[in-house]
Amino acid sequence: MTTGTIPTPKTIEQTGVRRNLLEDLALKVVYLMGEISLLDLSRQIGLNGRIVEELFEKMRKEQLCQVTAMDRGVHRITTTTTGKSRALELLKQNQYAGVAPVSLSEYTKRIAAQSVLEIRVTPGSVAKAFEDMVLEAETLNQLGTAVVSGRALFLYGPTGTGKSFIAETLTSLFENDRVWVPYAVEVDGQIITIYDPVLHRKTEHPKGHDQDARWVLCHRPHVLVGGELTIEMLDLQLNPSTGFYTGPLQMKANNGILIVDDFGRQRVSPEELLNRWVVPLERRIDFVTLAGGRKIEIPFDLFLVFATNMDPAKLIDEAFLRRIQTKIKVGFVSPERFHEIFRRACLGLKLAYSQAAAEELIRIIEQYGEPLRACYPRDILRQVVWTAQYRQREPVLDLESVTQACRAYFLETEPDHEPAG
Repeated sequence: MTTGTIPTPKTIEQTGVRRNLLEDLALKVVYLMGEISLLDLSRQIGLNGRIVEELFEKMRKEQLCQVTAMDRGVHRITTTTTGKSRALELLKQNQYAGVAPVSLSEYTKRIAAQSVLEIRVTPGSVAKAFEDMVLEAETLNQLGTAVVSGRALFLYGPTGTGKSFIAETLTSLFENDRVWVPYAVEVDGQIITIYDPVLHRKTEHPKGHDQDARWVLCHRPHVLVGGELTIEMLDLQLNPSTGFYTGPLQMKANNGILIVDDFGRQRVSPEELLNRWVVPLERRIDFVTLAGGRKIEIPFDLFLVFATNMDPAKLIDEAFLRRIQTKIKVGFVSPERFHEIFRRACLGLKLAYSQAAAEELIRIIEQYGEPLRACYPRDILRQVVWTAQYRQREPVLDLESVTQACRAYFLETEPDHEPAG
């Protein structure tokens, strides 16, 4: 499902952005390109040809640029000496020379129009998303309900039980939707870049439509952060060398999903992180700060997922836990579920399923004094495949290969000895 098209602005006023900012942007692009046709300038800054013609006429009137040639009826232009000096002054202030930004108000309206609250999730779509996992019906219902709510989800439980895998699998529920992401947003003459080719997966929009080129059609974003998360990543990042801002993580994740994996192990304390998000979780808006100290309001429209193997009671106070509407404990698995996980892991790795091998693995795990974790079948079977690859032979799943894989995987602990007297 897509969110339709965004009509191309036909006048400078319709862009919602200050005229002088667009004039400065066009001049910087012309200077950096050396020589450029008005058609290419239009493509470079994502604006209608009529607007670019108006910007060109203004630059020519102020003797900032001049015509060098005609290319199939289109002017080719370059900067004059005066234009070069002016462009260099502008580049010292900020070096942004990309697609023209959209206004903050237009960005806010667009985020609201394609909110995560509009995602359609059904028991069938949840079951399909998690068809490769062995989850109880109650857990699937809780996950589906959490996505529909658009509120935060807290996944907790011991290591190796599949919390991170569940969190990342949730992103498939967002796959069918398309949303518009702006290249950049303008606030008080400042540029904030939003579109990130690493985080945003671009998709084609229908051809032949009158579409505002300042927006990119993408899959709903999914952003994953772990131990590298700092409090600074949640605010505007001003690059002192370029002079423009990069949007914070939550701004790039708007209309999508943001997963905080290994919660509690970040470079920011859980208390500080959660205090930072008290208002966003309640009101679905956030406040970020420009370099001069001015705070601006931005949308906080995303599905936030925390995953941790630490004790929630020791990480979060009761008041904040109440703000996280859905909390799901992901625990150890029963022998029956373990067998099914083992069978599906065999299928995924193209190994012939062996019930005897699964039972032997359970026996060895118990021998090591370990509980049945959902990660063990996949991890052990990978060891079997890797060993076969090293020995340059086809992998065979039998008691010997399982035992050998377990020796490589599990930690051998030595009994404590009293020192000799």
